[in-house]
Amino acid sequence: MNRLVETVRSWLDDASVTVTGFHHRLTDDHFHDQHVPPLRKLRDLLSGADLPWELVEAAADVCFPGESATQTEARLAPLRELWEIAQTAPTAAVSSVLPSVARELLEAKDRTIAAYQEIDRARQAFQASEHGRLQALQMATMVFVLLGQAQATIADLKRQVDGLQVAVPPAPAQLAAVEQHLERAVVQEHDLRSELGRAEHERDTAQQVADHAARRIQQLERELTQFRTEAGPPYEAPAALDALPVVREVDMHAGNAAVDQIEQALGKIRSVLDHEHEAVQEAADSVGWRPASDDGVVVAGEVLARGEGLSRTTTDNPSGETAVAVEHSGQAGADRVRYVGAATRRIARGIDHDEIVLGLCRATVPTFADAILVYLRDPLPVGDERPTGPIVLRLRRTDRIPEEPVTNSARLPTQPGPGPEMVVRAEVWPGGPLAEVLRGVRPQFGDRQAVRSALAELLGPNIRLPDGHRVILAPMRGRRRVIGTAVYVRRADRPAFEPDDLLVGAQLATHTALSVEKAALGGREAVAVDLLQRMMLPHSLPQPTGVQLASRYLPAAETARVGGDWYDAFPLPQGRVALAIGDVMGRSMTAAAVMGQLRVMTQALAGEGKPPQEVLRGLNRLALELGGDALATFLFAVYDPVAGRVAIANAGHLPPVMVHPGGRTEVLRVPPGAPIGVGGVDFEAVELDAPAGATLVLYTDGLVESRIRDVWTGIEQLRERLTETARLAGSHAPPLEPLCDEVLDMLGPGDRDDDIALLVAGLDGIARPKPEA
Repeated sequence: MNRLVETVRSWLDDASVTVTGFHHRLTDDHFHDQHVPPLRKLRDLLSGADLPWELVEAAADVCFPGESATQTEARLAPLRELWEIAQTAPTAAVSSVLPSVARELLEAKDRTIAAYQEIDRARQAFQASEHGRLQALQMATMVFVLLGQAQATIADLKRQVDGLQVAVPPAPAQLAAVEQHLERAVVQEHDLRSELGRAEHERDTAQQVADHAARRIQQLERELTQFRTEAGPPYEAPAALDALPVVREVDMHAGNAAVDQIEQALGKIRSVLDHEHEAVQEAADSVGWRPASDDGVVVAGEVLARGEGLSRTTTDNPSGETAVAVEHSGQAGADRVRYVGAATRRIARGIDHDEIVLGLCRATVPTFADAILVYLRDPLPVGDERPTGPIVLRLRRTDRIPEEPVTNSARLPTQPGPGPEMVVRAEVWPGGPLAEVLRGVRPQFGDRQAVRSALAELLGPNIRLPDGHRVILAPMRGRRRVIGTAVYVRRADRPAFEPDDLLVGAQLATHTALSVEKAALGGREAVAVDLLQRMMLPHSLPQPTGVQLASRYLPAAETARVGGDWYDAFPLPQGRVALAIGDVMGRSMTAAAVMGQLRVMTQALAGEGKPPQEVLRGLNRLALELGGDALATFLFAVYDPVAGRVAIANAGHLPPVMVHPGGRTEVLRVPPGAPIGVGGVDFEAVELDAPAGATLVLYTDGLVESRIRDVWTGIEQLRERLTETARLAGSHAPPLEPLCDEVLDMLGPGDRDDDIALLVAGLDGIARPKPEA
């Protein structure tokens, strides 16, 4: 047999075919009654184990595809004789003369050695599949973050397209370039959604393989227990499943929202998933696991406790009770996948800590558990912050189903009221049981001694929980650290948690932790942006001669978190007054910084005496130097109170409204222009009459546009509100402060989707000095 194996190996070497490549080329047509052997088994066969004749023929077919039938027959003829001699070697006659006790011992020894090898393969398969599951979970988390960034990129690009479509003069080259970027971003969003589904599928497949390998290890251990009395020497059992090596999740660094960086990250994610898919598939082959192919539901192979020799995985479709068990297991697995998908989507809908934790509770009770307690660190660390004192967990929310009227089991924990027995604030002591369980990251059942001690430290010693596998303590691990824990509880009259439920609890806790961290980072950035933006707005408006000024600024609603509006007014030489209002696209630290730079640059250019159109050209050059993300709409006006004229230049902003003396209102016709930062377009200014007693109203789109109202309808409503207010003032100009309040009163409940900036100028004028006689 060794000579036969050496010959087949020499064929592979001559044909430059690796064992893996050989395995890929084999098909069912090469064999009569059996499928292609798994890659690990094929390597064993080509290393000197029993070699089936079908495999010898297949090797000749693969390594010498150009040979004729006569040449192949001539090549295989001497090997056939060698194979038949190896099959009929008189090994049985030698063993037949041995005493029966010795023969039994040798058979037990052979079975034990085979069990050692089988356990080693199963442990390797378990480790490979567990590594693949964690990698897939990490990739799913990364794709989830990149998907949010891609959606934000699409929103920004759509705003740029909208601005360029109304640009005057048109900018077709810039519009085509932005639309091309938008198409790439939309394709990327679709690809990211596909990769998210793939990552979740790979995670579930790897988990099924790991579960199958674990059951196989347990079955082999039971058989080895029976072999010990026959084989003699004691067997040192492999480590328990809890002690098997587990690959820790590494820190995840989310990519930027830029299209090219998302594309690069997507390529890396695909490479990782491809590699882990091959590793998990090889692990599945080594332990005989196969997925069901009828309905696409992944079902773990069934380990048989009966049969001859070692337990093995079924190679045919099971029947009878086994078929019912496999069908039930597959349906349960599919139900878990669907539930986790729906629950994580509900958790992801939250925009702050309370909504995210509420989503976890609503998704958990009563579908997965009868009660849940969610603890988060207090204070919650953000980013790279490190705690300076002891770690404290505070109960953020609990939820439970109504208690049955009569029950002999332990009552479910509830939200503590006056004089509670349950601990609301738990300090995690270094080296204590709670700290050790949280450090382990993985969820655990409540029947373990360490978990019972941790629950007593977390909930308080007087809280009695159901016994058995009816409590799961799941640490909530974010990107860099554990930020809390969730406790899932089932009543004693309900079926206990299963081992697969540990994975469900871990998935829910992980998604909640990542969402909470994302909300914390977003909240911190939003607060910093709001503070920076307010600091860059004028603290008070000047009151130059011939002009009265009033303003209002309202940030967007907390649920919107978009905007970047600003305004400014400052005196110029020769008694003139500059009025400016703009809207920087985006709401981030970058957008706030761009707003500050544009405001400072506007004052510098206007102070040099440049006309409005030259000011816009200078701002456009600045924005182009800052980068392609620096885009803003901007309207700049210079009022001359002596001449009674106003010069206006526009860069994609909404037209101002003038209230004439007597109450007539007019939407001024000014060139729309292209937004600042587009480049390749010119700006022009118009000069209009500004009679004494008139009022000029400048505003941003948040005042007139919302999800329930288009921009031109909003402008008309603004004009009508100004007309009504001016008529109430009669022949006098309306007072500015009440006028601002009246304008803001036109906002409805759903009209706070964006920031609102409002600048109102009462144009009083200055009488020209009469020439001396």
